[in-house]
Amino acid sequence: MKPEPLQQIVDRNQVWPVMAAKYGVENPVPPWKTSLDGLCDALDHAACDADVPTFTERRDEEDELSASVYAGLPYPESQLVSLAHSLLSRGVITEDELQQRLSAVRARLEA
Repeated sequence: MKPEPLQQIVDRNQVWPVMAAKYGVENPVPPWKTSLDGLCDALDHAACDADVPTFTERRDEEDELSASVYAGLPYPESQLVSLAHSLLSRGVITEDELQQRLSAVRARLEA
């Protein structure tokens, strides 16, 4: 089952190939991919009390979720929502916190 904020992302179908074509962008890599890679690297080296997945756990969960729950999303969108799903299911972030952050990003993009 997809958490509501992630279901909304999937439903919007605002994946990079669609958005790049819409705005005439030729770069095949989304501009947020480097931030996602940096976040994954930071999580891999996290030393905190939160239930942050290890590198292996994160990759295994990403593979499982990308092949099932988020199979309809292309890479790297599937990587992004799979990571968010894992962090939600582990209680690292709540759905309300995720929704607030998504709303803040959307507001900046639409300003």
